[in-house]
Amino acid sequence: MWPIYSDMSKKDLKFNSKTIHGEQHPDKAYGAVMPPIYQTSTYAQTTPGGHQGFEYSRSGNPTRTALENALASIESGEYGLAFASGLSAIDAVIKLLNPGDEVVSTNDLYGGSYRLFKQVFEKYGITFHFIGMQSVETVASYINENTKLLWVETPTNPMMNVIDIKAMSDLAKKHDLLLAVDNTFATPYLQRPLELGADIVMHSATKYLGGHSDVVVGALVVRDKDLADKLYFIQNASGAVCGPMDSFLTLRGIKTLHVRMERHCQNGEAVAEYLKNHPKIEKVYWPGFETHPNHDIAKSQMSDFGGMISFVTKGSNYEEAIKIVERLQVFTLAESLGGVESLAGHPASMTHASIPKEEREKSGVVDALIRLSVGIEDADDLIADLEQAIG
Repeated sequence: MWPIYSDMSKKDLKFNSKTIHGEQHPDKAYGAVMPPIYQTSTYAQTTPGGHQGFEYSRSGNPTRTALENALASIESGEYGLAFASGLSAIDAVIKLLNPGDEVVSTNDLYGGSYRLFKQVFEKYGITFHFIGMQSVETVASYINENTKLLWVETPTNPMMNVIDIKAMSDLAKKHDLLLAVDNTFATPYLQRPLELGADIVMHSATKYLGGHSDVVVGALVVRDKDLADKLYFIQNASGAVCGPMDSFLTLRGIKTLHVRMERHCQNGEAVAEYLKNHPKIEKVYWPGFETHPNHDIAKSQMSDFGGMISFVTKGSNYEEAIKIVERLQVFTLAESLGGVESLAGHPASMTHASIPKEEREKSGVVDALIRLSVGIEDADDLIADLEQAIG
């Protein structure tokens, strides 16, 4: 028998150890330290229903199960579910609802989430309210007898607004609502929403959890078994699962999450301070600044402030913003975020292009806004690149 951790020792592991060992064991067949890639669609049975825990890889695959266990461990949950993308994970959550139900969501969420909510699910009779969620009173004013879900991003994409997860949890419990938190920007290294009262944590694991821009995966983590069973049913019935190779790559990424995030945070602070003091920069959005709205909330629910930053140059417009991102040489102009390499994006024409211009600008996503995903390179090189690009 290969050695494994007892239930008590697993719970006692600190976060940095959980990323490597949490709910992970040597493979039973040969003692492989990393879970093997079980590249199979089906499994032999001795009699109908007589199998070793797996029968068909849409329903379950050992490599995916290893990933799901790791996800539950690092998010302080009990049940993890891995999907083909972050959007397919969100899709599963919304499928918990029925026609006539209502959702309250933040007004500057990821453009793909907005598109899924508005263009796919609204036609099935689900109503979405997109509002600023920094104020509990504002959120409460939108809750009625049809409200079933609060959908929170914090920090938000791309305006870096911070939403009080504990306050949203108290509000959700008061009205018997589900609270789901998109934790993609923060990762469980910085904040763990289930510990603050959330019911569901969602990740685009494509980003920081995978960490190397080489995989597309989504994730959900919950504590409640009934909720987990409903989501597992949807996952299996809808079939938007990630494959074994994607699961393997994401597991590999999770094992270095803590060391990568430490550098992301260090570099993020250095770049944010540089931009803040640059004479040509009008506004920098980063929750680590004491002047940031809800900075105190960020400080209380996050252990650091991350490597995501947005900014606007003085007198800038669409054309000037495009010129800046095109001149970058160390930062790569590309969709996505959270990889070891630094990325730059123009939300209005890239990640948030699916949101109507009028709606984008209400939340601050103006044509001049630039979003940075600060990687783990040398901070001096990143600052020098911004210097030459901004001019």
